[in-house]
Amino acid sequence: MTILPQHARLMRQATFAALAVALTLALAKAIAWWLSGSVSLLAGLTDSLLDGAASLLNLIAVHYALRPADEDHRYGHGKAEALAGLGQALFIGISAVVVGLHGVDRMLNPQPLGAATLGVVVMLVSLALTAALLMFQGHVVRETGSTAIRADSLHYRSDLLLNASILLALLLASFGWPQLDALFGIGIAFFILWSAVSIAREASAVLMDKELAPELSERMHLLACGIPGVLGAHDLRTRMSGTRWFVQLHVELDSELSLLQAHELCEQVEYAIRAEFSRAEVLVHADPLEPAQP
Repeated sequence: MTILPQHARLMRQATFAALAVALTLALAKAIAWWLSGSVSLLAGLTDSLLDGAASLLNLIAVHYALRPADEDHRYGHGKAEALAGLGQALFIGISAVVVGLHGVDRMLNPQPLGAATLGVVVMLVSLALTAALLMFQGHVVRETGSTAIRADSLHYRSDLLLNASILLALLLASFGWPQLDALFGIGIAFFILWSAVSIAREASAVLMDKELAPELSERMHLLACGIPGVLGAHDLRTRMSGTRWFVQLHVELDSELSLLQAHELCEQVEYAIRAEFSRAEVLVHADPLEPAQP
């Protein structure tokens, strides 16, 4: 089973879009932070720089994951997406530590903020660009189910909240509460760290061949048992690799069927599951079931 061309195109577009947004926001936040000295803006700048590094890693990983299966990788290269997710979690975790330490330092050594208006404008632009990117990434994830794009979307969703928090901190500072800037920076650091943990858990689940959701397995079991001539099904196992699902199951068939009849029933089971779950690659094993004695 190969990845659909339209899915591959969407995944590539999503990785390029994420990298472009991260670099654009990093430049804008760097200028605003240099002029204002805001810890919250530094948090946003650090996060955007690491977003750019993570998105570049994601772009490379997706390019590799989209390669077709070969003699050395018969199941394809899809797990490169999960490896990219772990890399993203590492980058984001580092950014959380850096921002948190700087926030503590600013609390101990407070400094007045400057150019708060410019910071507010930059954060409004950041919110708009991040929201647009999330909408596109959501569309790509719904269409392809990509692990890498889902991880990227998760940390950009946290960026949306981070940018909103920075905007609030700058507004409060402009109204005479500059000490809240450092507190917001520390709070944002904890939130970023939690996002890193979430991304790492999801990527690890793919690498460890975690089963698909129980309701999906139950539906596949019902589809298999719904084929006329199939007497039952058992040992249904599932796992994910990139955008693909691998499904294995045993079906119980009348032992008096010919080999050709049994093969045709197994193919019907495969087609029934793939008709509803197009991302699935299905392997069916036939088990003979002795007819009940009168």
